[in-house]
Amino acid sequence: MYRRIFKRVFDVLFSALLLLIASPLIVIIAVILFFQNKRRIFFFQERPGLNERAFEIIKFKTMNDKVDELGVLLPDNQRITKAGRVIRKLSLDELPQLINVIKGDMSLIGPRPLLFKYIPLYNEDQRRRHQVRPGITGWAQVNGRNSISWHKRFELDIHYLENLSFYLDMEILFMTFAKVVKREGVNQSDCRPMEPFNGNN
Repeated sequence: MYRRIFKRVFDVLFSALLLLIASPLIVIIAVILFFQNKRRIFFFQERPGLNERAFEIIKFKTMNDKVDELGVLLPDNQRITKAGRVIRKLSLDELPQLINVIKGDMSLIGPRPLLFKYIPLYNEDQRRRHQVRPGITGWAQVNGRNSISWHKRFELDIHYLENLSFYLDMEILFMTFAKVVKREGVNQSDCRPMEPFNGNN
């Protein structure tokens, strides 16, 4: 019952409340990025969602679009802006994803949405992570995220899928808030990025 009905109800109500509470902060961040990123406030990217259906994930744009002499984007750590580094460190770049949750693209809690290019590299068990909506935070995020291997990360995603419950979601939610407050690595992509998944790691 929770998985089929109440999880979605909770997602919509809690996300709407968070958006309302965080709206002054969202406006401030948007104004800063408007001037810093030449009016480009948000970052959009296609990701696979529930049952591998495509959707556009929304984040605050924390990197510029600088390229090398061949026109190739510079590495992430060379493109992240000063404001972007602070926004990422506080996990504030994830706030616009509350809109994805309200739209039904995502859930507050679930496996993080990765890239379409990884799908052909998954084994049969790893691909099951798309049987639930992807989340802003998840069991893998509160248990190491970028400090653990891809294999372990997918293992934690499947554990969540098989044990999904209101109590597990609440545990993940509270652990996420605790890590954000303590500035522990829920989102460390600016300082310790994961290596691309190649199907073996």
